[in-house]
Amino acid sequence: MKGIILAGGAGSRLFPLTLVASKQLQPVYDKPMVYYPLTTLIEGGIREFCLISTPQDLPRFRQLLGDGGSWGLRIEYREQAKPEGIAQAFLIAESFIAGDAVTLILGDNVFYGGDVFLKAFSEFKTGAAIFGYHVNDPERYGVVEFGADGRALSIEEKPKQPKSNYAVPGLYIFDSTLLSITRNLKPSARGELEITDVNVEYLRRGQLRVHRLGRGFAWLDAGTSSSLHEASAYVQTIEKRTGVKIGCPEEAAFHRGFLSLDQLDALAARMPRCEYRDYLTEVVAEARRLA
Repeated sequence: MKGIILAGGAGSRLFPLTLVASKQLQPVYDKPMVYYPLTTLIEGGIREFCLISTPQDLPRFRQLLGDGGSWGLRIEYREQAKPEGIAQAFLIAESFIAGDAVTLILGDNVFYGGDVFLKAFSEFKTGAAIFGYHVNDPERYGVVEFGADGRALSIEEKPKQPKSNYAVPGLYIFDSTLLSITRNLKPSARGELEITDVNVEYLRRGQLRVHRLGRGFAWLDAGTSSSLHEASAYVQTIEKRTGVKIGCPEEAAFHRGFLSLDQLDALAARMPRCEYRDYLTEVVAEARRLA
């Protein structure tokens, strides 16, 4: 399975911060925002990535992430000249997908807790898989309606009268029929190719599975100034309490076996003196003690 990180958009909700850098390059506590979705997919076993962003921001992402080789990954880049919906990402990355299953994650989404994503990745075979997360303001999102048996009955994009409180967060898994579905989409009234329309088509075919994210799982959309601050405060609180970092791609790559212990040690040694380096040095030391 391959992974797409969609890190484009105008970033208007974070103005004037986005005059300085892309939304997904803004700090969420101690790391660039894009580290969090990248780490989520690495933890799920993904090591081939396509990052999509604006022409002006792509050089900054390349400078930050490179080709992924230092983390045991492969990262390609594609340009989104104009944001025309989440589903547009599949057409932009068509040659990258190349008939494989793919997961797409939004670059401003932070996830933490549980192993639901890991299980969803490992169990996925065909069709599509999305997730449902209970929120207080479902009208802001795509909303899933469930039947008495727990199966999804409908999905609506930003409904004025939501049929449930379960929003669809920004992580989606699709099989190779995704591209044919996307090519046949018509732009919505907003002029965009809607990801909800892709999900609805899989639902119509009886090929959509919806995993509910339970209590104890956190989904943070860091796309506004307030939510960016809240996400930073949440990450700081968890890291201070547990001593474990959220959104650390080096550590995730090591635990997935993409990096050896010696490679992780060498990677940390090349970093400047900072708390991030100290953390990775401790990860290496702990792994050696356990070995």
